[in-house]
Amino acid sequence: MMIELKAAPANIAFDPARTALVIIDMQRDFLEPGGFGETLGNDVSQVRVAIAPCQRVLARAREIGLLVIHTREGHRPDLTDAPPAKINRGNPSARIGAPGPMGRILVRGEPGHDIIPELAPRAGEPVLDKPGKGAFYQTDLEIVLRNGHIDTLLVCGVTTEVCVHTSVREANDRGYRAIVLGDCCASYFPEFHAVGLKMISAQGGIFGWVSSSADLLTALEGGHG
Repeated sequence: MMIELKAAPANIAFDPARTALVIIDMQRDFLEPGGFGETLGNDVSQVRVAIAPCQRVLARAREIGLLVIHTREGHRPDLTDAPPAKINRGNPSARIGAPGPMGRILVRGEPGHDIIPELAPRAGEPVLDKPGKGAFYQTDLEIVLRNGHIDTLLVCGVTTEVCVHTSVREANDRGYRAIVLGDCCASYFPEFHAVGLKMISAQGGIFGWVSSSADLLTALEGGHG
């Protein structure tokens, strides 16, 4: 069954059976007070606004059986997968691998690397650990999507202009249709969030479509009852 979704630059029809919900990097270090994001001087309340919309979308996706995929940015404990150019930037005391408020910064297995409890993955939902900003880079995301016969992605997560944008661009280059749920994404910089969404849907949807959690839930209600 095809479902029509209100979106920019134009409405888009999608088949839930061929659609995946991809929730990008909703990790404790980025979203919780006292985490890595806050130690860098960021106001985490700016990104926490995306949690509630993500929760509503995730609950509905689970109800109707959408494929749900979670990603986490982070590196091996020995940092062999972390390029020097990525490590050696910023304050030396707040670099990847350094001790942080929730364990070593952006290191797999540390408390800060975990997805926030509000959006904790369920058994059977793929969790992809990525060493870069894009969800396709050095992960098996494309295999998971192809095995699931997926052609459309509903994208949520943080931050809009970094990991979300990179992942959407990667998806576009690989032939997937990416629908970004704007209120399910956020940035520490509201102006970056706003411009990032505009860039996705500009020029006839050069990278994808932009919709909202409310419009998606309305569309799914009409399509599934």
